[in-house]
Amino acid sequence: MIIHMADLKTQYRSIEPEIQAALAQVFERCQFGLGENVKELEREIADYCDARYAFGVNSGTDALLITLAAMGIGPGDEVITTAFTFVATTEVIALMGATPVYVDIDPETFNIDSTKIEEAITPRTKLILPVHLYGQCCEARTICEIAKAYKLRVLFDGAQAIGAQHYGRGIGAFGDATTLSFFPTKNLGAYGDGGMVLTNDSETAERVRLLRFHGSGGSYRYERIGYCSRLDELQAAVLRVKMRYLREWEDARRVHAAGYTSKLKATGLKTPMELPHNRHVYHQYTLRHDRRDEMVARLKEAGVHPGIYYNEPLHLQPAYAHVGYGEGDLPETEAAAREVLSIPVYPELSREELDFVAEALVEAAEPEMTAAADGR
Repeated sequence: MIIHMADLKTQYRSIEPEIQAALAQVFERCQFGLGENVKELEREIADYCDARYAFGVNSGTDALLITLAAMGIGPGDEVITTAFTFVATTEVIALMGATPVYVDIDPETFNIDSTKIEEAITPRTKLILPVHLYGQCCEARTICEIAKAYKLRVLFDGAQAIGAQHYGRGIGAFGDATTLSFFPTKNLGAYGDGGMVLTNDSETAERVRLLRFHGSGGSYRYERIGYCSRLDELQAAVLRVKMRYLREWEDARRVHAAGYTSKLKATGLKTPMELPHNRHVYHQYTLRHDRRDEMVARLKEAGVHPGIYYNEPLHLQPAYAHVGYGEGDLPETEAAAREVLSIPVYPELSREELDFVAEALVEAAEPEMTAAADGR
């Protein structure tokens, strides 16, 4: 048996007739940009995430970039963020000419450590950009309180966390804005790229609306220098079909996560921790082991292909060397990069496949358990 991190084909087969019918309607109408499907998807996702406004764009990266532009972030500004995430979060800060200021992570959740944010604030700080990593919310309420005290704005990167909740509210309820990604392997994935900006602020909403379409509200009048970043009707149609199943798929991921956690108790693997005030949607089920690379090699030999998100933190990447960080500056981030591995948790995973993955993990961990028992 060979098990990969995602099985998009099985998911597609389960909803194929609905997908094909939705696409056929788009082709029949021949309206491919910012049509009815985009408008309805924006409404549905805004409701799902507890946000007032939603705007579909080309990608999760564009969602971040356009929101930073809407908030006026630019050269000379500092943005507090995390180095333990996908590159887009730092990339867009650099593209705006601003400077990323990294704060270390909480080793239990892998999210930004909210207790360390205040010490990173300077007179140049304009924004806090945390990430809801792996499908679990960061300490959003606390971060918003800090931002309010220092008169800062907050943009949450929710690319991995649609459907997650924090104190009973969706991710769109917090901060000045939140961004989503619809990359195909996300919990809600398109059949191509796509993203969305969520906000409850009418001024930010209007700026994002203009910026995603060349700074224009229509009729060839341009209020701002903008971008060409519109979610197309085909992707929106696909996503609207998948929205019907999203809660069911999230529940399946949570069941799988609970199954893994139960089966892996006796190993040397550190399993994920869900904070009591959060609802984790397990975009990834991420483990820690101090001999991660050996574990990965054994798993692949057994037929399980895990993922590593992420094996080199952003503050140590060549592209961002100019920011001035070095090894040892973010010890928890660097330790996590050496130790994390993620295993398949997608909704279509069968019980047989889950048991297979869990057994492979137990067997891969046995040499470490034996060595520990021998005192080595």
